[in-house]
Amino acid sequence: MADQINQPRQTLLEFPCDFPIKIMGARVDGFAQAVLEVVLRHAPDFDPASMEMRPSSKGNYLAVTCTFRAVSQVQVDALYVELTSHPMVKVVL
Repeated sequence: MADQINQPRQTLLEFPCDFPIKIMGARVDGFAQAVLEVVLRHAPDFDPASMEMRPSSKGNYLAVTCTFRAVSQVQVDALYVELTSHPMVKVVL
């Protein structure tokens, strides 16, 4: 069991690659900006102009899709962990 803990996680992705990540949260002021700040911490070359936003059918939630150039599984995992722990974020896909 200890051997499994020390082994790197296997992935089907080949890095570097373009990686889309969708972040959903309540449609409130500052949500998209908060998401952007987190993404830029992990992917400084991300172009904010490429950020896609889509409100839910009733307008209560906002889905933000950021496609960034992922260079490693560690980078993707760190971004996912920070986004999922953000108080404004409900779901990350």
